[in-house]
Amino acid sequence: MFENLNDWLYHPITQTLWQVLFAIIVYFIVRSVGKNIIKKVFDKKQSKQVSKARLQTLEKLLLNVFSYVLFFIIAFNILDTLGFNLGPVLAAAGVVGLAIGFGAQGLVSDVVTGFFLLLERQLEVGDYVTAGGVDGIVEELGFRTTMIRGFDGTLHYLPNRNITNVDNHSRGNMRALVDLTIPSGEQTDTSIKKVQAAIQSFDHPALVTKPEVIGVETNDLSTTVIRVIAKTESMQQWAVERELRKVIRAYFETQENDA
Repeated sequence: MFENLNDWLYHPITQTLWQVLFAIIVYFIVRSVGKNIIKKVFDKKQSKQVSKARLQTLEKLLLNVFSYVLFFIIAFNILDTLGFNLGPVLAAAGVVGLAIGFGAQGLVSDVVTGFFLLLERQLEVGDYVTAGGVDGIVEELGFRTTMIRGFDGTLHYLPNRNITNVDNHSRGNMRALVDLTIPSGEQTDTSIKKVQAAIQSFDHPALVTKPEVIGVETNDLSTTVIRVIAKTESMQQWAVERELRKVIRAYFETQENDA
C-alpha cells in the first residue's frame, strides 16, 4: 500500500492518527498539570478564615469539574479531527438531551440538592455525619453523589437526592457519655460518691470540660444506671469515653480489693 516510509508518514490516515494521539497526550499532560496547579492553589489558601474541611471539599469539586470539562473538550477535538461534522451532532444532542431531560428528573434533583449542600455547608470533607441512613466520614462531596466512608470501611455512594436530612456530628464540641450499671444490692448514693471520686482527677488532652456525674439515669428493680458526661473536642468523644470507663473500673476494683 505504501511504497516508502515518506508515503506512510504523510498519508492522510497516518496524519489523522498522529493528531488523535497528540490530542490524547495533551489531555493527560494538561490534566496532570491542571490538577497540580489546583492542589497548590488550595494548599496556599490554608488559613484560619477558611476551614481545612471546606477547602478540601471545594478542591475535590473543582478537580472533578476540571476533569469533566477537559475530557469533553478533547473528545470534541478528536471527533473534529476524525472528520465528524459537529454541527448536526450538537443539534441532535440538544434534541436528545431535551427528551432525556424529562426522564432524568432524579439527576436534576441530585445536582440541585448537591448545590444547596455545598452552599449551606451542611457537610464537608472529613465531617462525621449521618445522612441518607448512613453513618460515617465524608470523603467526597459532588454535585451528583456524596461519598461516605462507614466505620467498618465500607464506602457508600449516596445520590444527593436521597440526603433528605443531615446530622453533622463534627460541628463544635461533642459530648462523651458513659452509663454505668450498678447492681441493685449497691447503695445508689454510695455508688455515686465512688464514681465522683474516680473521675475527680481525670484528665485527657481532648477534654473541654471536666467530667461530671449527672445522677441516676434509670432505676428499676434489678439495676441502677448512673450517667457521666464531659464535653470533648470533635471526634474525640469515643476516646474519652473509653478512658473514663477504664478509670472508673480501675477505681471500683481497687475499692473491692481494699475491702
